[in-house]
Parts: sequence; C-alpha cells; structure tokens
Amino acid sequence: MKLITLIKASLGCALLVVSLSSLAMNLQQAMSSLGDAKAQGLVGEKPDGYLGVVNHSGNADEIVKLINDARLEQYQRLAKDNNIAVADVQAMAGQKAIEKTQSGHYIQVNQKWAKKP
Repeated sequence: MKLITLIKASLGCALLVVSLSSLAMNLQQAMSSLGDAKAQGLVGEKPDGYLGVVNHSGNADEIVKLINDARLEQYQRLAKDNNIAVADVQAMAGQKAIEKTQSGHYIQVNQKWAKKP
C-alpha cells in the first residue's frame, strides 16, 4: 500500500514538472508577445540595447530575459564580424531601438522610465 502511494506521488511530481516546462515561454512566443507587452507598459527599451522591465506583471520578466539573451548573442556576433567592441554594438542598437520606439511606449532616460513623446 505504501509503495502504491509512493509511486502515485512520484508520478504526480513528474507530471507537474512536465506540465510546468510546457508552460515556459520560448523565444518565438516572447517575440510574439513583445508588442503587447510594450503597449501595456510592461517593458521598454534601454539605451544599452536591451529591454527592461517597467512593470513586473504577467510574463514581462520572462519576455525580457529571453529577448535580451537573444540580443546579446546577436550583438556578440555583429561585434566579432565587424571587429568592434560589443559595447559599441549595444550602444548603436540601443539608440536605434529608442528611435524606433512608438510614441507612448516606455524608454529609459537617465536610468528612469518615461513614455516616449
């Protein structure tokens, strides 16, 4: 009887782990969610070329982490291919991202979040 209870508990834990991993967001889902997250004021663009969390709500933290990881890989590749510093690529990307940010979405200015006019 104890063995059956232990097996049921183990299977329950295994199913929980599998279901939680299937709930995790992937990069494609994060990219698809980015526009809505920006429109809702959850995330914004920073001058260092990365996203930042404006409001820790919904999937904002996960979206930022996944996209920032992908951006870092891209920045490193561009820096290597063009023989320049990663920091230079980050700064150029940050400036471009802020310029492209829609009015009313958040950008970071002097380390503070502000809606872009």
